Amino acid sequence: MVKFKEKLDPVREKIKALQLQISNDPYYNVPSIQKKKTGSGYYLHATDDIPEVRKMFFDLIKGIDCSFEAVVSTKSIEKFELKYHGKEQYYYADLLSHLLKNKFTQKEDKLVLHISGRGKSTKNTNLELAVAKAKERFTKRHHSEEITTNVVFNIEYPTQEPLLNVADYFCWSIQRIFEKGETRYYDYIKEKVSLVIDLDDTEKYIGFRNYYRPKNPLTTDNKKSPHVH
Repeated sequence: MVKFKEKLDPVREKIKALQLQISNDPYYNVPSIQKKKTGSGYYLHATDDIPEVRKMFFDLIKGIDCSFEAVVSTKSIEKFELKYHGKEQYYYADLLSHLLKNKFTQKEDKLVLHISGRGKSTKNTNLELAVAKAKERFTKRHHSEEITTNVVFNIEYPTQEPLLNVADYFCWSIQRIFEKGETRYYDYIKEKVSLVIDLDDTEKYIGFRNYYRPKNPLTTDNKKSPHVH
């Protein structure tokens, strides 16, 4: 989840301008970019982008007044089948609820979220399930506080909403740590990463040590060993 602390339209225009620059530059005439150009149009996506492009977009992100939060969960087949009944949408709703559970203390009456579309996972009924779970977790921790925040979801796609590309790059930088132990991308933008919660690091639940913040940053030690099947 990215929170933008400046007007959204100028940020969108900066991202669109960079995408256009990359798309029109013959130096970036590579298959991954050409494939998108001939399809739905080029957009920034960390997994597909070449290193030179990643550096340009990371530099742009560093210049944006924003903050990022993430929830990390290990993909365990046993947990997926038992807790989520083998349904990806239930898994998504549970993770999203952890991102939302502390957002009801805001003074604003409305929380507007631009969500990247993911099939059944981002259908309205499933998103409402995430909100219900988040409210349940909030009230369990804040017994006396009444929830008045109205949550509004706008389902978007990276080809249409450039702001989603910022979230994608943040997510990719975090994923590299947990999957590969590679911190260079996270280190480059970590001043903007306000919180990463590792839900499955149960050994660190005491004292909320599984909540990674600027004073308790992620390191190579956060790499997860592959599951043995």
